Amino acid sequence: MRSSNPVFSRRGFSRSGGYAGFGAAPQAGSPVAGQGNPYAGGNPYAQAPTNPYAADAQQNLTPEQMQQMYGAPPASPLQTGRMTMDDVVMRTGMTLGTVIVAAAVAWIAQLPVGVGFGAALVAMVLGLVQSFKRTVSPALIIGYALFEGLFLGVISQVYNDRWSGIPMQAVLGTMAVFVGVLVAYKTRLIRVNARFQRFVLAAAIGFLLLMTVNLLFAAFGGGDGLGFRSGGLGIVFGLVGVVLGAAFLAMDFKQVEDGVRYGAPREESWLAAFGLTLSLVWIYLELLRLISIFRD
Repeated sequence: MRSSNPVFSRRGFSRSGGYAGFGAAPQAGSPVAGQGNPYAGGNPYAQAPTNPYAADAQQNLTPEQMQQMYGAPPASPLQTGRMTMDDVVMRTGMTLGTVIVAAAVAWIAQLPVGVGFGAALVAMVLGLVQSFKRTVSPALIIGYALFEGLFLGVISQVYNDRWSGIPMQAVLGTMAVFVGVLVAYKTRLIRVNARFQRFVLAAAIGFLLLMTVNLLFAAFGGGDGLGFRSGGLGIVFGLVGVVLGAAFLAMDFKQVEDGVRYGAPREESWLAAFGLTLSLVWIYLELLRLISIFRD
């Protein structure tokens, strides 16, 4: 299953990816090949037939039996260089922590609006470079988080000056969306499959095109352009934006789950953190706009 997230689709979270030592397809009867494995028949993380851990999984050997066979306890994901949930949590904490600290600095320093939009441009460039790189660069991801945080601090200050307290409301709303999507995903109320991803990708492309057209009309015609960011239409498009952000968040959860389950390289935890940060920033910005419309 190919992710619609450009961060993941450029790396190992798709059928076209591949890594040394993980490129062979699982043998028939292997638990890796079954149980809804989206990478079966071309799983870039599937163990080669000669991989002793793949053989252990097929035979359902106990740790004691494996220790007798190999003379040592089975290796942990950390020892084999594979991604774990702890890796994802730690990297995500680092990226989100950088965003929060940078936003706080921009808020306290009351940086000019021009600086904020310049930081947003730099963050966009760094994000695009990482998305299309074939290797993971933690420096690029942290750099993106730093400049994105500066932009969020500036734009949040602008909104707060006009609608006091709105940034905190948007933060609480973002946290609520995150928890709600996580619960819905874990309880399988949301099922991320190929059809779900295609629909979300198509909706996101249409949404971004409409917002771009609206921005161009606003820039050259003045006012709010086509009115997609004010009044009743603004509320509708704000809600659509939040729902799209929640859908991307669900796809991020799916990619993390698949990466841990099927043995993604440990470096992929940085990309998982990057994807989660992108989705949360999207949701926060949409909530800022949406709440401001309601406050008006």
